[in-house]
Amino acid sequence: MAESKTLRKPIFTKVDQLRPGTSGHTLTIKVVNTKMVLQKGRPDGPQVRQIRIAESLVGDETGMIIFTARNEQGIVFDFMKEGATLTLRNAKIDMFKGSMRLAVDKWGRVEVAEPHSFKVKEDNNLSLIEYELINIVEE
Repeated sequence: MAESKTLRKPIFTKVDQLRPGTSGHTLTIKVVNTKMVLQKGRPDGPQVRQIRIAESLVGDETGMIIFTARNEQGIVFDFMKEGATLTLRNAKIDMFKGSMRLAVDKWGRVEVAEPHSFKVKEDNNLSLIEYELINIVEE
């Protein structure tokens, strides 16, 4: 007989706690602005598959970061309007040209959340911080 598992409550992360190479984040964020970066059709067998990538500047009361939305979150493009509140589940940090980007792959979820009253802290954009990869040589 299978035992019933109790779901554990998610631990919410704030934007200023995000670090390169980390994953498994659950955040509630507001959309500051969105732009479509790439939208094209690609023949994939008998059907033409749409490739869509959008970048949104999102944040909370601790800071901002660029969120990259890909095809997997296709339905979300319609909700990524300025001021919209979203909950990202199992989000990860990707590095792009030395800067952090927030992303959700097929293992995560993007959900429209109830509007929150917090004001986005616009003077702490984590995507503007450039990281350098260094090799540590042990002797």
